[in-house]
Amino acid sequence: MEQNSRCYQAYVAILNKELVPAMGCTEPIALAYCAAKARAILGEMPQKVLIETSGNIIKNVKSVIVPNTSGKKGIEAAAAIGITAGNEDAGLEVLSHVTEEQKAELSEYMDHTEFYVKQAESDLLLDIIIKVYKGSSHATVRIANSHTNVIYIEKDGSVLLDKGIEEQAEEDLPEYSLLTVQDICKFARAVDLEDVKPVLDRQIAYNTAISEEGLRGNYGANIGSVLLETYGDDIRNRAKAKAAAGADARMNGCEMPVIINSGSGNQGMTASLPVIEYAEELQAEKDKLYRALVISNLTAIHLKTGIGRLSAYCGAVSAGAGAGAGIAYLRGGDYEEIAHTIVNALAITSGIICDGAKASCAAKIATAVDAGIFGYDMYLKGQQFYGGDGVVSVGVENTIRNIGRLGKDGMRETDKEILDIMTCVD
Repeated sequence: MEQNSRCYQAYVAILNKELVPAMGCTEPIALAYCAAKARAILGEMPQKVLIETSGNIIKNVKSVIVPNTSGKKGIEAAAAIGITAGNEDAGLEVLSHVTEEQKAELSEYMDHTEFYVKQAESDLLLDIIIKVYKGSSHATVRIANSHTNVIYIEKDGSVLLDKGIEEQAEEDLPEYSLLTVQDICKFARAVDLEDVKPVLDRQIAYNTAISEEGLRGNYGANIGSVLLETYGDDIRNRAKAKAAAGADARMNGCEMPVIINSGSGNQGMTASLPVIEYAEELQAEKDKLYRALVISNLTAIHLKTGIGRLSAYCGAVSAGAGAGAGIAYLRGGDYEEIAHTIVNALAITSGIICDGAKASCAAKIATAVDAGIFGYDMYLKGQQFYGGDGVVSVGVENTIRNIGRLGKDGMRETDKEILDIMTCVD
């Protein structure tokens, strides 16, 4: 693949856009970011806060601990810490410089501030509208379609920004439509590593650090530690445990940043940590690790593109298949082996639902990574799933399209039922 080709440039742009740092689960962080923006526009500390969000935001914020809140969960906590301590110019690192004093002040602010939360009436899967009030003044900020995509700002009746939803859905995006498994493999073999090393080095450093913290500490259900204590330290189990441990920490209040993939830190860790672990086990050259991470990350993004950022379909499935693809490359595989790995993995785990961000995400990640690794092992034994077996079609791209259709369209009603179950009061 030529460096000046449209496809090459698009793939580099996709990696630079997608592999960015975030602190904490991206949905509560998006809420904190929106709230910090609203407070900045208002110009003073709000006395009342109205929060309208899409169902998927509610689902992914309800049960996850928000960083720098001393263990608080939920929409109000995410908005409150954004208001009191968030840096409105820091994007998904909005909470990266919260002081101990600000943490201590959070509870008092929440006790003396009116918070109102309701589900937004729009059909967008990612939609956050925060209105803040102080005396006779008010301000509104809206984020839609992606986690830091501010599309509307208003203060005291004066509209300061109005980009429009449809315009923003397509503006300044790399050409994701150019992604194919075959071209991902070609790109990984041909890429000048200087074009991708900065983002991949950061991914290796950040995600390895939080994984190690997850194994050291006591976070959630400690899935990573349980895996190692129960099943030992063979490479396959370590690969699963390292990814799970990162999610253990991240879902349960760890204040360390991660490098995300497809808008998700869990997916970023799932696509990278097993590949890093296998590279170390196989004593792979650093250049080969970079190329394997290119395959795993772009495969995860490719699989998730047809589904969308938020769905009832668990994003760890796509990232686990991506990890399997990267590991297949490290173990000597090329396009044919990688394509079969992906199809086999998707056939195994594509039924896992997303019921919000929480401790059990770590266990789902371990399952998805296991399927990715097993997908390649199946191929090595001459075994595969064939077109017509459930959602599998002949050809990896056809199967990927089926999964996109399933996750985006087929599971809309499932998403509504999940949200209804999660918000039902016994």
